[in-house]
Amino acid sequence: MKWAHRLSNKSIRFKLLVGFLLFVIPLQLLLIFDNYYAMRVVSEQVANSNRNLAALYMDQIDRNLEEVDKYLRTTVAFESDLIMLDNSRETSSDNYYLAKINLFNKLERDINTYKEMDYLFVYSSVNQELITNQPPGETMDRLKEVREGMTDMLLERELWPKQAFEKWFPYQLGEDYYITKIQKIGNVYIGGWVKASKLMSPLGLLDMGPEGKSLLVTDSMVPMNGVMPSDNGEDYLQVSTQSEQGQFSLLILIPYNVILEHLPFLQRIWYVVILGALIILPIFYMFLRQNILIPINRIVTVMRRVRDGNLDQRVERHPVSSEFELMNDVFNSMVDQIKALKINVYEEKLLSQQAELKHLQLQINPHFFLNALNTIYNLAQFRNYQLIQDMSDYLIQYMRFMFQSNLKLVTVADEIAHTRNYLNIQAMRFQDGFTYEIGSDDESLMQARIPPLMIQTFVENTIKHAITMDEPIHLSVDIRRDEPDGLRLIIRDTGQGFPDEALGKWQQEPAAEHHGSDHIGIWNARRRLRLIYEDKAQLQLSNHPDGGAKVEIRLPLLLEDQP
Repeated sequence: MKWAHRLSNKSIRFKLLVGFLLFVIPLQLLLIFDNYYAMRVVSEQVANSNRNLAALYMDQIDRNLEEVDKYLRTTVAFESDLIMLDNSRETSSDNYYLAKINLFNKLERDINTYKEMDYLFVYSSVNQELITNQPPGETMDRLKEVREGMTDMLLERELWPKQAFEKWFPYQLGEDYYITKIQKIGNVYIGGWVKASKLMSPLGLLDMGPEGKSLLVTDSMVPMNGVMPSDNGEDYLQVSTQSEQGQFSLLILIPYNVILEHLPFLQRIWYVVILGALIILPIFYMFLRQNILIPINRIVTVMRRVRDGNLDQRVERHPVSSEFELMNDVFNSMVDQIKALKINVYEEKLLSQQAELKHLQLQINPHFFLNALNTIYNLAQFRNYQLIQDMSDYLIQYMRFMFQSNLKLVTVADEIAHTRNYLNIQAMRFQDGFTYEIGSDDESLMQARIPPLMIQTFVENTIKHAITMDEPIHLSVDIRRDEPDGLRLIIRDTGQGFPDEALGKWQQEPAAEHHGSDHIGIWNARRRLRLIYEDKAQLQLSNHPDGGAKVEIRLPLLLEDQP
């Protein structure tokens, strides 16, 4: 009964079986040859494509390493502090330690320019002392391990001739491999140091299948960021490119089953069958067209529209074989699921943005924190214990609010209290150079709810950009009711105001994404307002006619007992 159902006159299996027995058998040899030839052509094309890809990535790595190499050579040629490290520290200890500090600051500053590097280092073999930058996030144990590894590596190469340092070379530290380059001047070495796996991070975006690998290997084919396949790569297409800057190569291993995975096998079958049918009998072509090609074309047409983003398209019902009915139903169901999934992904993206903004609003300004501690230190020198207690209390209240401000909304009273703590700290720093006032025309507005740090963000912007040593600055914060059901926050200062170029850009592109480090607070505030209130909130930046910057925020009025 099961076979009878499969071979019913409506089944595509029955129709293809009859057609195969009558017409297609003579074409089998041609089909086999075509399959073999196509597999070989695809393998060769994939090999050429990946060879070019490997050369492209290796060229990118070499360019990055060459830039670092130029930096090292320039430093050796023009950095006078290296000369001090070529002499014993006992000769001139003050100059020696000053040179160390200068070099450490230079390495810390320059590593931001060469982000492809993990470390930049200077080593004095006379004093057996190593100077490196300190990567953020690196533990002290790991930093100590790397520094010891660098020292051992340099000690091993002390007797090497100068020409041995012309290229980058691999060095193994524990289970990890590093790529390093050394420039030598006298008894001083300066170099760069990067983990091999970091250089390979761009290749992680390539789809080479679950078994595919991209490896940096030494000249002796020892992998530096993974392991070789257990079968020595016999089932893999191997493509390698030698680095022009260093003693290593880029090796790409792609399983042959991945190469042939996307081979359009069915498409080639239909081309061959159609060609054979046209040669043998046009009637057979019409037979296939009516029963197979037209239903497939319907599906392909809808698939193309879906691919272009029209997820409302569906395959319409037609009298077709039972298999095509199943394919149509499955495809329509799949499109419904994709549409639902796309909505879910969009919602998850919004949640991710909310998480990002919560993280941004919790950031602590390190300069503010250090300035506050410096003020406490200066007060301690004058033994002004009352001001020290006041400053400490303001700072404690400020930090307590920052660490609990992960709520979506806070009351205006809490936000004003937090802002006062911040302004009191700044007032103690700048003395007569800064004054402020905070007022409201309606005390009931103190229970209204607003996003946390909304006022403090623009107050802090005034501190950063408006206060100078030339003339005192006055800051005012005004909370007003905005009829009929709105809240208006006005922050104004008596400084120089916003730059005309920046102000014009903010007014013309209110939804522009932030790029760079300037005025991140304004960008952050706009994003949070857009995310929380959508188009119901407004942020207006302007310069007051009497001078100074003016920020006006209009929000829906939400009282504390409202949902």
